[in-house]
Amino acid sequence: MVFSIVATACGNGGGTSGSGGSVSVGIVLPTKDEPRWVQDEQRFKDALAGTDYTTEILFSQGSSAKEKENVETLLNKGIKILIICPQDGDAAAAAVEAAKKDGVTVIAYDRLITNTDAVDYYVTFDSLAVGAAQGQYLIDNAKASGQPLYLYAGAATDNNAFLFFQGAWEVLQPKIADGTFKIANSSEAEKLKDTKDLSRDQMSSIIGQVTTNWDPNEAKNKAQTHLTAAAADMKGDVSILAPNDGTARSIADVFGSDSEVTSYVITGQDAEQASIQYIIDGKQSMTVFKDVRTLVKDAMGMAVEVLDGKTPETTGSYNNGSVDVKAKQTDVIVVDKENLQKELIDSDYYKAEDFKGL
Repeated sequence: MVFSIVATACGNGGGTSGSGGSVSVGIVLPTKDEPRWVQDEQRFKDALAGTDYTTEILFSQGSSAKEKENVETLLNKGIKILIICPQDGDAAAAAVEAAKKDGVTVIAYDRLITNTDAVDYYVTFDSLAVGAAQGQYLIDNAKASGQPLYLYAGAATDNNAFLFFQGAWEVLQPKIADGTFKIANSSEAEKLKDTKDLSRDQMSSIIGQVTTNWDPNEAKNKAQTHLTAAAADMKGDVSILAPNDGTARSIADVFGSDSEVTSYVITGQDAEQASIQYIIDGKQSMTVFKDVRTLVKDAMGMAVEVLDGKTPETTGSYNNGSVDVKAKQTDVIVVDKENLQKELIDSDYYKAEDFKGL
């Protein structure tokens, strides 16, 4: 399979782990301010335990300049493999080109680095499948024809945000066109309701209206603005496409406090602990569980195979605007109240005592 991608970005952050001498695998993650990346840090350490290889993990604190500095620091420590989740996909190109010049194998982690031929591999969740799962959940739980649909998206600087939205739109669009859903908060989406396959520019026009920038406060403000402006027929039972768990909780709080909203179904992504509690409490409907343990294992497995002189197994490729980058994809799982025990507790991702009312 070949997937087409144009421009991406990641998060923000800062912190280290590893030794002061020669380092085998250098890892650059976007931020220490989000639980997801702190969890990844520990899992990367655990994944390399028991091998003869060493690692050092640095965080970019939301800065592409810091990210480049981190890569240079790791190159000076003699890394053979660079695993990097870019702060900004385009801006990261210069950093990985420097690594490539040093003969380092570059693995893009979770977010693709764009417009450069210096990326060897890409380890990712299937972002289109994430969006499709969110959209399908809204369809499966719609109560009546003409149900108001509120659309929200991630950051316009993040290619994954486009992929999530594209996956959701392709599933939702036929149900928008046939009147199952009425778009409540985007005039651009309303204009394009008869178009299933959106161009990048068309998606940009919608995302520009409904972006949260992955910021829960921005999501809250946007939801408040939308509900304040909404007519009575855009309340009642509503469906909400929220891009991830952090924004979903903020949006859910706003919709849950509006007396004219009878009920809402809202999506999420990342299976954050706080959102699992929201699901238990009936305040969030679902989340897309991306088992980071598997993604880390895939990335580290790929790194060790390269270090051992082997060719890593891949399952497809993504065009980054310059080359087709070989990719290994990790599956995603829809989690709601019905299966969260099985998928998250029984699998030891979380402990039952982490939650109330389970």
